[in-house]
Amino acid sequence: MRAIHATEPGGPEVLTVVDLPDPEPGPGQLVVEVAAAGVNFIDTYQRGGVYPMPFPHVPGAEGAGTVVAVGDGVTGVSAGDAVAWADAPGSYAERVVVEAGRAVPVPDGVSMDVAAALPLQGMTAHYLVASTFPVQAGQTVLVTAAAGGVGLLLTQLAVARGARVIGLVGSAEKESLARAADAADVVRYTEMTDLATELPALVRGLTGGVGVDVAYDGVGKDTFDATLACVRRRGSLVLFGGASGQVPPFDLQRLNRAGSLFVTRPKLADHVVTRDELTWRAGELFEAVRTGGLDVRIGERFPLTEARAAHEALEGRATTGKVLLVP
Repeated sequence: MRAIHATEPGGPEVLTVVDLPDPEPGPGQLVVEVAAAGVNFIDTYQRGGVYPMPFPHVPGAEGAGTVVAVGDGVTGVSAGDAVAWADAPGSYAERVVVEAGRAVPVPDGVSMDVAAALPLQGMTAHYLVASTFPVQAGQTVLVTAAAGGVGLLLTQLAVARGARVIGLVGSAEKESLARAADAADVVRYTEMTDLATELPALVRGLTGGVGVDVAYDGVGKDTFDATLACVRRRGSLVLFGGASGQVPPFDLQRLNRAGSLFVTRPKLADHVVTRDELTWRAGELFEAVRTGGLDVRIGERFPLTEARAAHEALEGRATTGKVLLVP
């Protein structure tokens, strides 16, 4: 089968196309023919060496496809079933091994592309609004990269809970997408000359001087100081990504001076620990898609062999919605 190798820590240029033996399922495992693999920032962190990984490795952990082989001890799943997953290492390939307990069934009425786009970014958006900071009606939420893969889903889920969303975007095109996702206010923060002072002043102006109940920041280094200053007294900043780079260490006394704020850095793996939690989150998302309550935007599809271009587009913030690799 064809697959992508990250040959060594580095930029997108380290991604190469290789031929590997077709995988075989072990006990409790499935082999799935990949219909589409999700491209996510965590893939770039691992490729770049921010997160330690063995090299060479096949990047990717998210996707959807059709089961072609079932290992010993697997029940409830058969060859021919459509499944999706968020944590199967090596998903940038034509076939991948998926732990049966981590695969979720794709319901009728949900396309393979949408199924591949939802597990990681969709469940991330779900845990952010349902668990990390449970959003309630009447609250005001700030979302960075509101036209991105997580941002568009996060905005819709927060609005569905009755929140007012202030979205940050980097272009007119992305502003239109955020507004279409029902963000109440959209700010093109890349046009500001002094983000750290201009953004908090604007956000506090939009909130009667109070600030937002929670800021969800997936951009990281470039926006962290500004979004922290947008949070109301005893509010929360949820840092869930670092599209612009990792946030450097900072003095915790800043949280005291800013009004007894809360800051957390969650990850998906800690929010899908059990099978029940995994299927609850995925099930709510798939049902929302099936009934028309959640729109999943596929921003770009790249052939598997163009994984380098996909990473370049993602890291260059040239994408909106979800980026997929299609074998």
